[in-house]
Amino acid sequence: IKSDNPYARLLAKLYKFMARRTDSKFNKVIAKRLNMSRRNRPPLSLSKLARFMAGKEGKIACVVGTITDDKRFYDVQKVTVCALRFTETARARIVKAGGECITFDKLALRSPLGQGTVLLRGPVKSRRAEKHFGLAPGVPHSKARPYVRSKGRKFEKA
Repeated sequence: IKSDNPYARLLAKLYKFMARRTDSKFNKVIAKRLNMSRRNRPPLSLSKLARFMAGKEGKIACVVGTITDDKRFYDVQKVTVCALRFTETARARIVKAGGECITFDKLALRSPLGQGTVLLRGPVKSRRAEKHFGLAPGVPHSKARPYVRSKGRKFEKA
């Protein structure tokens, strides 16, 4: 783990130990994701969280990343969420709805083998840069966006 954050380092150490000492696939996945780069730990919005947790009452949503607020989303349901970080407004809305926000060390005490949890991820491929990858722009069936200095009449118009 590259982070200097002592909390993140201890978490990685804890889940590495639990992955080794238990035969739980959940702990192995969490240990792997805790060691991922920031790019591979994308944030998950409250609206996506609600969509993934529909019909899964009583389970704990686990996200190795940040939970962010979504102003377009009105009715937050009561849900227990475990994440590395929460934005202030996301935390406030979850708590106001009667849910709770817990950290991974609390989750390790509550559910050491990951029973009753739903493991979620944010959208990894939704970065702006990803739109430029793939077949070269202009090639048949290419969906890649060209790198253009500016948008306008004088710049790369077909």
